[in-house]
Amino acid sequence: MATTAFIILAIVVVTALAFDFTNGFHDTANAMATSISTGALKPFQAVAISAVLNVVGAFLSVNVAATVASGIVDLSSFGLIGQGQDNGIDLLMVVFTALIGAIVWNMFTWLLGLPSSSSHALFGGMIGAAFASVGAGGVEWSSILGKIVIPAVASPVIAATVSAFGTFLVYWITSTIPHGQKNTHFRHGQVITACLVSLAHGAGDAQKTMGVIFLALIAAGNADVNQRIPSWVIIACALAIALGTLSGGWRVIRTLGKGLVDLESPQGMCAEATSAAIILTSAAGGMALSTTHVTTGAILGTGLGKKGGVVRWGVAMRMASAWVITLPCSALVGYSTWWIAHFFGQIHPLVGALVDFAILIGMVGLIVIRSRKTAVDASNVNEEWDVNSESVESSMGGSATEAIEKTLERDVEEILQGGIDAAAAAAPVTTKTRAQKIQELREQRMVLVKQLRDIERELEDVLFADENLVGEANPADTENKIPVGAPAPQTVAGNAAAAANGDAK
Repeated sequence: MATTAFIILAIVVVTALAFDFTNGFHDTANAMATSISTGALKPFQAVAISAVLNVVGAFLSVNVAATVASGIVDLSSFGLIGQGQDNGIDLLMVVFTALIGAIVWNMFTWLLGLPSSSSHALFGGMIGAAFASVGAGGVEWSSILGKIVIPAVASPVIAATVSAFGTFLVYWITSTIPHGQKNTHFRHGQVITACLVSLAHGAGDAQKTMGVIFLALIAAGNADVNQRIPSWVIIACALAIALGTLSGGWRVIRTLGKGLVDLESPQGMCAEATSAAIILTSAAGGMALSTTHVTTGAILGTGLGKKGGVVRWGVAMRMASAWVITLPCSALVGYSTWWIAHFFGQIHPLVGALVDFAILIGMVGLIVIRSRKTAVDASNVNEEWDVNSESVESSMGGSATEAIEKTLERDVEEILQGGIDAAAAAAPVTTKTRAQKIQELREQRMVLVKQLRDIERELEDVLFADENLVGEANPADTENKIPVGAPAPQTVAGNAAAAANGDAK
């Protein structure tokens, strides 16, 4: 039995580190979604910074790990130390099947782009597996209520309230500062607050996996409930969550950064500052708070605190629904996989563990394959969100025409917003006053904008007039073919270019 317990312990540790990896890429959005959305940090730059700070945060405290190790499962129901006996293997299987429930739920919500709580997925899996193993007596219900359920309900409300008030104050205090200048300065501030959230994420979420591995060590008789968590567990968990963070998790980043609120830099900084303060405070107190709940509540609050702010309540309701069902769904998976392991474990305990491990790999593989149909990565994570969409996949489903139209609209907006100010600042003033020069430039700008719109219409005609005849020859093209060396016909685009050259001269 000692050899069996050791092999199962090894499988549990590997699975726990795999969960830590999914926690990293699933929750990267909590720290970096707002900075990526506002352009304060580039996507790969953001996840790299977050990964490093996750490692640092994992070493700040082990209070949350202690809560996970002894505050969810009633260890007295398993005799605390198994020493290779049946009760020790039973506790190992509880931990193992709990991790399966957490990983499956993490992967499923990642596929949907929903920022659900990895922490609650883990807790739900442990509750379901412990209930299947020894019944209701195997769960520390009072600890779960006080340290998990109540904070889960209160934390997003508190975060939204604080963030909304902070956002209102920021916009009120900076109301006289030009919009562009304000955004530039707040982007710099966002880098600092995003780093704080990453530090807080490492301090909170990495510890939860430490607690699970420590619980497995107790079950196998390799640790005592009162001793400190071994250093190798802390290092392994810190590296696993950092590698997960480094891998991206772009689907959830897109939802939080683009789908919930139309963010500006002052809003992003307020959301991150609020999240960091609440998460670090709770981690120091040993409270297993959900980073996802806090961050989402803070982002939602910025939409409420900004005058004219946009909150997509359809997306918010989908998130809230995922939060409500996270505990029961992951508990159901943990409960089911425990019984599967128990059934096959009648042959041999190791057989039951291997069957469950195969089920886990198969389910994760199917989810990854499905995600390839609508890929989200660093190249498209910041594309504009379709206002009629409530999911990542539907927001990415715009037609080629819509994408080109949005690009053209952005080009026109850039000319309207930035062109006149730059031109006026650079214009030499001779005999005319600056006001007269600005007025002339405004008039020239309107001419250029009209020409640009003419080019846009001509481009649309060329691109989409015969879009249903792709690959077929157009008779008109053959009849009107221009001989080599002949002068090009005058078009609206040509007239616009000539006019522009003439103005420049």
